[in-house]
Amino acid sequence: MTTRDYLTIDDFDIDGKTILVRVDLNTPMDPDGNILDDMRIKSHIPTIKDLDDAKVVLLAHQSRAGKNDFTTMKPHSQRMSQYLGKDVKYIDDIFGTYARNSIASMEKGDVILLENVRFYSEESIKRPASDHAGTHMVRKLSPLIDIFLNDAFAVSHRSHLSIMGFTETLPTGAGRVMQKEITSLDRGIKGGERPCIFVLGGAKVDDSLKVAENVLINGGADRVLVTGVVANVMLAASGVDIGKANLDFIESQGYTDQIERGKQVLEKFNGKIGLPIDVAFNDGGKRVDGKVSELPGDNLPINDIGLETIVAFSEEIKNAKTVVLNGPAGLSEVDAFALGTHEIIKAAVDSEYSIAGGGHISAEVRNLGYEDKFSHLSTGGGACIDYLAGVKLPGIEALKTAATRYRLNG
Repeated sequence: MTTRDYLTIDDFDIDGKTILVRVDLNTPMDPDGNILDDMRIKSHIPTIKDLDDAKVVLLAHQSRAGKNDFTTMKPHSQRMSQYLGKDVKYIDDIFGTYARNSIASMEKGDVILLENVRFYSEESIKRPASDHAGTHMVRKLSPLIDIFLNDAFAVSHRSHLSIMGFTETLPTGAGRVMQKEITSLDRGIKGGERPCIFVLGGAKVDDSLKVAENVLINGGADRVLVTGVVANVMLAASGVDIGKANLDFIESQGYTDQIERGKQVLEKFNGKIGLPIDVAFNDGGKRVDGKVSELPGDNLPINDIGLETIVAFSEEIKNAKTVVLNGPAGLSEVDAFALGTHEIIKAAVDSEYSIAGGGHISAEVRNLGYEDKFSHLSTGGGACIDYLAGVKLPGIEALKTAATRYRLNG
């Protein structure tokens, strides 16, 4: 008997059924419309293969209005066809006559991909599922569909139409990507094997402090190590003079108020937050390591954690049973300042269970060729950090509500 509060593919009889799957195929594309990174496309292949006995209708988006890569889903259907080993037919319509006729004429085993759902203006309006259920898209497509699956974890922090609307009108469950994200991230925040260490970096300081508080209050983490801009804020909060250049950068990002918040977090969780003992300064593009207590007088920007910190943090990470990484340790796109990020990733591989929390850090894991060495690479950036911070994601809450309704109606 499952204890999950949401349904999955395994809870439905899918044989011959028409199944609408919201996937996240949003990919980096060059100016000529070529896909540069197909990680998200590949991630959905297990879901689609598990639906071989059904008729699969895929709903997805690419970028957003006003962006250069706001384009059709045709390249995505072609790439997905290669990975599936069968034709994924691209339909340049979302819920018009062509789309509906294409769905109605499908045969068992067919897979089609509808047009970019963000071409429809109501998609990106944030509102409750009950309101989305009354839209033209939901009312036109629902009669043709037997089951709705949300497999788009990375978009499920947004209460958008294609994430929420069909959960009100159709039996609803999670696809394999969504199921793996929930299971894997829960193991991180609810405490898997101990000790559990979170390494929080990058530039999203407010989000990272929310994650730190959530996992320390709930006992999910034994220690939180900070790197990146998060570390600079926390060093300032601890009384270290990080220099005008770094304070100015923090101000430019709108995070000056987080220094005071950082003080409160340090007081509340004394000893559970690991700060850098040295940092790497950017001196005209050159890496210069120095202790935080000995900042150079010429006020250089901090672009990475220092060598001593890398050694100390790596040792803690290697000895942990569960490690969650979120955000790079420094300016990892510049070789001279990628060392901290890369060494922390390498150290995490030695833990029994390792999670990379989406976005930049997951990309770095893949760049290093360590994808297969991690227990879980999240597909979500904002969605992942919200989930780790204990924020209820609208898309996941809608899955739970739909599951309750389905079970009550038997």
